[in-house]
Amino acid sequence: MLKQRLVRVKNALVRECMAEFLGTFVLLLFGCSAAAQVKTSRETKGQFLSVNMAFSVGVMSAMYLTKGITGAHLNPAVTLSFCVLGQVPWGRLVPYCLSQLLGAYVASGLVYLVYYDAIMEFSGGVLTVYGPNETASIFATYPTEYLTLGRSFLDQVVGTGMLMLCILCLDEKRNTPAPSELIPPIVAVIVLGISMSMSANCGAAINPARDLGPRLFTLTAGWGTEVFTCYNYWFWVPLVAPPIGGVLGSFMYLIFIHWHLPDPDPPENLSTLSTISDKIKQPATTWENEVVQLKSAHL
Repeated sequence: MLKQRLVRVKNALVRECMAEFLGTFVLLLFGCSAAAQVKTSRETKGQFLSVNMAFSVGVMSAMYLTKGITGAHLNPAVTLSFCVLGQVPWGRLVPYCLSQLLGAYVASGLVYLVYYDAIMEFSGGVLTVYGPNETASIFATYPTEYLTLGRSFLDQVVGTGMLMLCILCLDEKRNTPAPSELIPPIVAVIVLGISMSMSANCGAAINPARDLGPRLFTLTAGWGTEVFTCYNYWFWVPLVAPPIGGVLGSFMYLIFIHWHLPDPDPPENLSTLSTISDKIKQPATTWENEVVQLKSAHL
């Protein structure tokens, strides 16, 4: 117990940031490791679906780890949306986002160490963004060559909007809430559905930390500035579009669902107090009636 007290962090914000760091770390470790395995094995040890499923397992695992501390945002777009909805204080936005970004960066570094030999064998020792032996896409997301900038922006807005729209209803008591212990796998399935249906264009990042953290790592690990300049400086799209999509999805939920749900039932303690008050008043009323009757009889 003494050791636990010495190690325990007393500051609530620091504890929450630690949880967001670890959760995003786990998410990216699963996802990028699967991407490295599929890429470097030339799809002999997994396919594109393997990467989608690994990210979903990462989401579920990270949520079980951290949901009781922060709600398991794992995504700056999610944190921003909850701030806009008033469910998270605005003072948590920047610390949470930085923690998520750092977790994604560190996870990418660990994936690089684990798969270093495979990456070097696959790429011939040349770390590039373009070409059949490129390895930058193991870590960050990149658009297909035919995709326009505007269409890729729309792609990220729609994907993140669907994410927020579908997860906001899970704990709504006035609708059809999911059991609390089953919310992580349900969110994982939602993420899997989005990645299976909306990742062909540009990888379905739908998460600025998931994209920027690994991109910063590749910048520092040998891929160079091309990870930011490629595809007409595309890197800003998965940074800007997901927060916009998350907020739009949140407002869609409010406008189409939340504001039309039945009013919540009054708390039980209020009705109990009312009943008790009624019972307290009843003897007094009866006593007053008896007094009046006695007076009438006397007269």
